[in-house]
Amino acid sequence: MKVYEGIEDFVKKNNAVVTSGTFDGVHVGHQKILNSLINIAEKSGGETVLITYWPHPRLVLDPAADSIKLLTTFEEKARVLEGFGLDHLIKIPFTKEFSRTSSSDFIKNILVDGIGTRTLVIGYDHKFGHNREGSFDALKANAGNYGFNVHEISRQDVKNVGVSSSKIRKSLSNVDIHISNQFLGWEYCLNGTVVRGDQLGRKIGFPTANIKISSALKLIPAGGSYAVRIVHGGKLYQGMLNIGTRPTVNGTGQTIEVNIFDFDKQIYGDDIRIKMVRLIRKENKFESLESLKEQLVLDRELAKKMLS
Repeated sequence: MKVYEGIEDFVKKNNAVVTSGTFDGVHVGHQKILNSLINIAEKSGGETVLITYWPHPRLVLDPAADSIKLLTTFEEKARVLEGFGLDHLIKIPFTKEFSRTSSSDFIKNILVDGIGTRTLVIGYDHKFGHNREGSFDALKANAGNYGFNVHEISRQDVKNVGVSSSKIRKSLSNVDIHISNQFLGWEYCLNGTVVRGDQLGRKIGFPTANIKISSALKLIPAGGSYAVRIVHGGKLYQGMLNIGTRPTVNGTGQTIEVNIFDFDKQIYGDDIRIKMVRLIRKENKFESLESLKEQLVLDRELAKKMLS
């Protein structure tokens, strides 16, 4: 999959099969659209093109949206999309100026002149252009004039999936990681860099890697202990992750710490990816470090069972 930083970098195609949207999370609802996109391209001998926007439009258009957290950064979204075998991903910078683009200009300048769209695949409720004035009906009306077909994912198809990015955000806030993963169709990931902590875990026999998440916009699931898989240096490991304030030692700020099973390497400064699998327990305050250590022994055994 080739990634383009704006429509200007893209070379117009003869038979582009196109869809567009924010695709935050690339969840199973989005995957209905992707599968249709790929099937149409295979049958017609076309190339798949996905248009997405960064930053998220709500962060630009809604002054009160500072609190919105995203399921995927652009890099994470691109990684998931690449796994579907798409040919082209166009990242359009979303600005207030771009938001004023009319639906007719979007069709002509981007879909037709910029990409060479032959088939456009959209969800039943897809809107585009200034004030979301464009719709399936508007696309259908213009399709003949511009020489492309419009394929709509029906309301019934989307309703049968019953998934939205908002539902996933809510389930992550309620520590329902297994539900979130079902909605996503993949294991929710945290990507970041290993930084130095106070090495308390090492003192009680459970050394942890402290993670600094790569983006402040990333949604961090609710506090608790989780069974996880860890990707480091191209290898996959098992472990358990703790998210929280460490109340047993009167912690204040949130920390993200992962104990990697059967691992004893110095990895400060390294990039790491954590795939969240199941909740072990919600965050608790223990009477002593010894009580915490006893619980961590139980947590590790449960995590290994979950990951097996």
